[in-house]
Amino acid sequence: WDRCQMLNIKGINTTVGQEQQVGMKEKQVLEDLEMHPARRDTEALLQEQPETGNQYLEDTLLRSYLKTHLPPKVLEEVHQDLERFGNRLLTKIQPLSRECELNPPVFRQYDAWGQRVDHIHTCSAWKRMKEISAEEGLIAEAYEKRYSNWSRLYQAVKLYLFSSSSGGFNCPLAMTDGAAKVIESLGIPGSLKNAFGRLTSRDPEKFWTSGQWMTERRGGSDVANGTETVARKQPDGTYRLYGFKWFTSAADSDMTLTLARIADAEGQCTQGSRGLSLFFLRVRDEEGKLNNIQVQRLKDKLGTRQMATAELWLQGARAELISAEGRGVAAISNMLNITRIHNVIGAVASMRRMISLSRDYARKRMAFGKLLKDHPLHMQTLARMEVQVRGAFLLLMEIVRLLGLAETNLASEQEQLLLRLLIPVAKLYTGKQASAVAVEAMESFGGQGYMEDTGLPVILRDTLVLSIWEGTTNILSLDMLRCLAKSKGQVMAVFLSTVQKKLELASGTAELSLAVQRAREAIGSLCQFMAAAGSEQALTMELAARDFSYSLARIYTGRATTAITEPWNGLGALLMEHAARPDASSTDVCAALRWCNQELCPVAVESGRGSYAGGAALQDSALVFGSS
Repeated sequence: WDRCQMLNIKGINTTVGQEQQVGMKEKQVLEDLEMHPARRDTEALLQEQPETGNQYLEDTLLRSYLKTHLPPKVLEEVHQDLERFGNRLLTKIQPLSRECELNPPVFRQYDAWGQRVDHIHTCSAWKRMKEISAEEGLIAEAYEKRYSNWSRLYQAVKLYLFSSSSGGFNCPLAMTDGAAKVIESLGIPGSLKNAFGRLTSRDPEKFWTSGQWMTERRGGSDVANGTETVARKQPDGTYRLYGFKWFTSAADSDMTLTLARIADAEGQCTQGSRGLSLFFLRVRDEEGKLNNIQVQRLKDKLGTRQMATAELWLQGARAELISAEGRGVAAISNMLNITRIHNVIGAVASMRRMISLSRDYARKRMAFGKLLKDHPLHMQTLARMEVQVRGAFLLLMEIVRLLGLAETNLASEQEQLLLRLLIPVAKLYTGKQASAVAVEAMESFGGQGYMEDTGLPVILRDTLVLSIWEGTTNILSLDMLRCLAKSKGQVMAVFLSTVQKKLELASGTAELSLAVQRAREAIGSLCQFMAAAGSEQALTMELAARDFSYSLARIYTGRATTAITEPWNGLGALLMEHAARPDASSTDVCAALRWCNQELCPVAVESGRGSYAGGAALQDSALVFGSS
């Protein structure tokens, strides 16, 4: 009886005619029972899974920032909502995120009868993320302006908490926010009132998401020369769009904004950026049929697989011109600023997520007879990553604070100039930062970090795109140079003045004296470089653009990555400002001090080494391609 019971426990069926099979299985069961105890113990050994709790309550930096900056009444209200939202993320939203990752979109081009349907199927969890986004007001919060200039910052905080648990839905939200911003900047014309209301709705039944169809076969960032889509005007004043969109994220969105060239009576189009106009179009009609759009295929991407990214043919898609003719690039710039800020949000959120998990794992994982948290070298590695996240977070908060002031007409001219400079710098900087932190954090889990079923590789893959989306590092470095040139020195004057003010505040804290001194020396080096570069050719400034951007980020906020082997460089005025608060913790002071022993102005160092001197560009080409 005991033997039969043991066989039943093992799931062995003992029906007639299976005696031989049973005998073999019985032998295996007995071998299992006689297994050496050490082997049984090894097979039963489990590593405890790293977990996080309420993300808002566990984020001491976020809470201290809000306590310092928000008016008391606003703080009281948002604290209650963020604590509630943190619980919802933990219990309801994170499981949906995993579902989205396990059930990516599927494209069905034809039905069973050969009819072309071009249907993109997304899972129920993805659809639920859309509903939650509306319920939580993740777009609406910024446009309702319940908290005046603090509304945009509050929205950013909710998006920051949501991002790493969104299952990739943070991307369509970025474009949705950007589209709403463009429409708002146009004065919400009557024809777009319904679209704006849906983009900013809290009603899941009414809420729309938007795409941003700019990338075509000939170029991504180079829209001036890469856009081939043609718009033909119709008798009723609308337009029909004809062209091929090579990379369209969130192809399941309800609407989109896109660029196209208007054809004249002879069918000719103006080339360059002056020929581009901005259009609004619905992706589907009221019956759910595509708006003369054909889906060629879904992109097979390294990451963000939860989201449908497609190649689309526009074959007479009905659209509405919403910018002045030839002013499409200027009109869509508001969208790019918003999506770049969302990129920063995603970068900071992914870093915070990885470090939170690494920290919890350090409390649980035993190695060499003690917990990881008791190994000094391991804790030094985690501490270095923590400083990076703190700097990136404070830079994010600074940008959305300035944006909130600008959107409520409270920003000074100097603050608006500073915002224009910081957006590309923050985007390029945190995109690189997030990739480095994600790789380092993955290593802190050992081999488990490389296992797909832990969910950690997903975070890494999704993070790697952040230095590419919305402009690569080099593209944004050149955008930073255009910003400087267009302002004729005003932007840099504002930047330097702002940093000096923050350092003056920090200079009253004795513990920060060395950090303040290092920052001032870096500012001096930066000014010397700019003075010397003023007489140089444009090629010299282009070669210095990346290092110059990193220098701005280091001095204003934190670290940069001039060398892959040494990614933790930097010092931040924002970190010192935060550490100089009367109620600052020792952790705040420590984070600021951690920057002081690093190179703060790489552009000056590289300039001294001749990296931008005459012939440097030819040397670079020879090094890459070889010389005869």
